[in-house]
Amino acid sequence: MLTKLIVALALIALVSGASPPGGGNITAAGQARPKPQSKKRTRYACPMHPEVNSGKPGKCPKCGMALRLVEEETEDAAAPANDTAKPAADDSDPLSPPEIPDIIVYDQDGKRLKFYTDLVKGKVVAINFIFTTCTTICPPLTATFRRVQQELEKGTGRDVRLISISVDPLVDTPERLRDFAAKFKAQPGWTFVTGDKIEIDSLLRALGAAVTNKNDHTPIVLVGNDATGYWTRTYGLSPPAALVKVITETADHK
Repeated sequence: MLTKLIVALALIALVSGASPPGGGNITAAGQARPKPQSKKRTRYACPMHPEVNSGKPGKCPKCGMALRLVEEETEDAAAPANDTAKPAADDSDPLSPPEIPDIIVYDQDGKRLKFYTDLVKGKVVAINFIFTTCTTICPPLTATFRRVQQELEKGTGRDVRLISISVDPLVDTPERLRDFAAKFKAQPGWTFVTGDKIEIDSLLRALGAAVTNKNDHTPIVLVGNDATGYWTRTYGLSPPAALVKVITETADHK
């Protein structure tokens, strides 16, 4: 009887020691495995090339745009790493209609305009963002817009207005914009815009294109059909035919 009692007590002690404090798991050696710790993972991605991502700030090798913080997640440290960032934007990305301020701006001829009333209201527009001293993406962005204008002039039957907004209004006077427009053979229907810096900054914020450093400005093109309230955005360095396709689809949107 005493032997049976000793055996029973030993079994009870063994069972009670099987679950370690804190709910950790038991390894084959009988030792508690600590709970997996969580950690923060930060990812940066190009707004126009979501497949380009990094664990630290930098610039997109495809378009030169500054990578932006798109993900900060908590994950299991024991889980396998996943380096794929969530997409920041598709190459053609439908948007909610922006609330465009009707600020006073000046075109390349020095004409005083109300941005929304005179340039956007009731129209189909394609808007990009440039500055005249830029030596990286602005020249190809502007050359692409010229090709787009030529394609649209070939008989699409759609009245589309092109707008290039300076992200450096302190330097880009109407005269500088006029010379810049002439360099790329811009034709009527393509307006280059500058103005008071505070006003232009408010416009850029409304259009989702505000930057603290002009060199980090976005290569996106905003395309809108103000009459129907349909807006989208696309990559400004896409082939001209791809941009024309987005613009014509926006113009035809009901």
